[in-house]
Amino acid sequence: MSFVAGIGRFCIFLAAFFRATIRRPPHPGMVLAEAYRIGVKSLPVLVIIAAFVGTNLALQGYNAFAPLGGQRLVGMFVSTAGIREMAPVIAAAMIAAKAGTEMASHIAVMRIREQIDALEVMAVDPMWYLILPRLLGIVLVLPALTIIAIFTTLCSAYLVTVWQLGLNGAVFLEFARQGIQGVDFIYCMTKGLVFGIIIALVSCFFGFEAGRGPEGVGRATNGAVVTVSVAVVFLNYFLSELFYG
Repeated sequence: MSFVAGIGRFCIFLAAFFRATIRRPPHPGMVLAEAYRIGVKSLPVLVIIAAFVGTNLALQGYNAFAPLGGQRLVGMFVSTAGIREMAPVIAAAMIAAKAGTEMASHIAVMRIREQIDALEVMAVDPMWYLILPRLLGIVLVLPALTIIAIFTTLCSAYLVTVWQLGLNGAVFLEFARQGIQGVDFIYCMTKGLVFGIIIALVSCFFGFEAGRGPEGVGRATNGAVVTVSVAVVFLNYFLSELFYG
């Protein structure tokens, strides 16, 4: 029953958000500030994670194909798994862990300090002021971060395949090219767009629903991370089924 009640509160939250923001665009400076905070400041962590994911994909792919004499298929394996599945999920998980928790905790602190009530007293809609810039900012940067994750994954996999495993670089690139198509990049950016919307809305929802005291902030932050992680994995399957099924 609590799960059903939570779904109901989230639907009411979405309805109130769309009513408050559908006819009133945010200030461009607020959106760009959020995009910079979410995207540029998260870029170093994303590059490191994507690089090590690419090296692991190359190593595991080589170990899987070597007994069958199919080492040259490593490039196809990395491009297919990395671009279609791993890169969007990596980017979304990293942004959820960094920016999503920050959204939830910041809004939760404002809730317990009654700053959100103060915004309403000043005739400033808190959903327009707090949620819409974050939503548009993450929508702007997450597809781009997904493309960067793809590039980093392929480059790190190439380096491991050629320098450590001793395979021919031209063969790796040829099979990597065969494993992907131009439309795959569009699909990945679409996944990033959907994941970004989910991260922003769910994280802000838990911030608005935070209870009183430090415990309320902690529960809101933890609930946002867990819910967003489950939602991203859940939606990734259905988006993959829609695009590739």
